[in-house]
Amino acid sequence: MGKASSKRRIDGWLLIDKPAGITSSAVVNKVKWALNAKKAGHAGTLDPEATGLLAIAIGEATKTVPYVTSGLKAYTFIIKLGEATNTDDSEGKVIAQSTNRPTDQAIKKGLKAFIGNIKQIPPQFSAVKVNGLRAYKLARDGEDLDLAPRDLFVENLQFEKRIDIDHVELKLICGKGGYVRSIARDLGELLDCFAYVRSLRRIWSCSLDVNDAIDFKLVEQLAKKPELEDYLHPIELGLSELPELKCRPEEITKLRNGNPAMVLASDLDYGDQAWVSCNGEPLAIGIYKAGTIHPSRVFVEK
Repeated sequence: MGKASSKRRIDGWLLIDKPAGITSSAVVNKVKWALNAKKAGHAGTLDPEATGLLAIAIGEATKTVPYVTSGLKAYTFIIKLGEATNTDDSEGKVIAQSTNRPTDQAIKKGLKAFIGNIKQIPPQFSAVKVNGLRAYKLARDGEDLDLAPRDLFVENLQFEKRIDIDHVELKLICGKGGYVRSIARDLGELLDCFAYVRSLRRIWSCSLDVNDAIDFKLVEQLAKKPELEDYLHPIELGLSELPELKCRPEEITKLRNGNPAMVLASDLDYGDQAWVSCNGEPLAIGIYKAGTIHPSRVFVEK
């Protein structure tokens, strides 16, 4: 017989202020190890050199990840004017240069072209798949990729400050699937000066805020200690984008078994998504249909 797993059942969100120089996957693995958790994942990758909010879902919280990743996210980032790189960030090789430096007003005017529903081409060095392979792997082999444009909703892109003649700080609020590096690259081309991302920081995602995150060093300091669990947020933190419905205790078993159950009065429309709780405990996520919830994701009983 195989050896029984020593991993613990633990559920919730741990918000990390990711430092530069480490991958998102490495942070997840460290958190999973530190908590001795059975299951963990993150709500949106940050590039290795990017910093800021990395939301780690533990256990049953992983079932709420899609509702965080599908929402709006906010970033502050600094662009370097006058140069383009093959990665569209500071890690790449400079492939073009310009002596042109647009004014603040020209930059502010140019930003308007990136607000609303836009299309953007992912960076050559990205995780987009091309014939089953990641684009960055093909790019490393010297291939010049013809990547298809992707839809992106940008709620706002604003000028924050001019740091110096070569550097500008911007703030972006966008939907799922956006590449900040593509924004910088395309803005540089629009302004005829070239540009790339010098630094990038995610400041919030849906209702998850970097101000509520802990320093990654604290994870290492409190690894395998019960004090680390004090920083866990409840599962429902990942459900802020969905309305909450309540049910009576006699409906719990139905939901636990994945069956439709009656919910208390609601003003939701037929077909709306919602999550259901009873006595403060999240039970399931599902579709509302005339007084009942039809579960699509069920939370395991504590």
